[in-house]
Amino acid sequence: MGKVVLVEHVSLDGVMQAPAGADEDTRDGFVRGGWAVAGNDEVMASALGQRMGSDGAQLLGRRTYEQFYEYWPRQRDGNPYTDALNRVTKYVVSETLREPLPWQNSVLLGDVAEVVEVKRGVARLTVLGSGVLARELMRRGLVDEWLLMVHPLVLGTGRRLFEGVEASLRLVESVTTTTGVVIATYVKEGA
Repeated sequence: MGKVVLVEHVSLDGVMQAPAGADEDTRDGFVRGGWAVAGNDEVMASALGQRMGSDGAQLLGRRTYEQFYEYWPRQRDGNPYTDALNRVTKYVVSETLREPLPWQNSVLLGDVAEVVEVKRGVARLTVLGSGVLARELMRRGLVDEWLLMVHPLVLGTGRRLFEGVEASLRLVESVTTTTGVVIATYVKEGA
């Protein structure tokens, strides 16, 4: 059985909404988008690059898939993130999207229950962003590992990663970036 790994940027108060761009996610009147950009450095790029370059597939919610598709395939050739995201199989959980999905190597899953079957055939499913999906995966006990980039700021508002979720985690690795972001890897307690 493969494992599901969440890769998420979070603030100290657990907000994960719109880390990369000002207009990325303005749901609920959120106006603090783009808050994670200042925390990027070579340490973080290396940690993320190792995850993207390894075997496995991506597991994305509809909203994140559509945002990624609008941006990444249009980046210049030779960009390691673009190459990795184009090459990898992308499983997309959505009840509203229809086949065929526009981005190469994309597979539509009708609901979260189908993730169990995919886990049986894939060594690792990496979830980037996809907050609604991430919370549902955690509620169902389907997440095996969390790679959290904890940024040293408190946003006070926004959608939180662990909202409505209970989890007992064990820290297995951590590194602090030059910008003060703590990159922490957790697994389920007892794993």
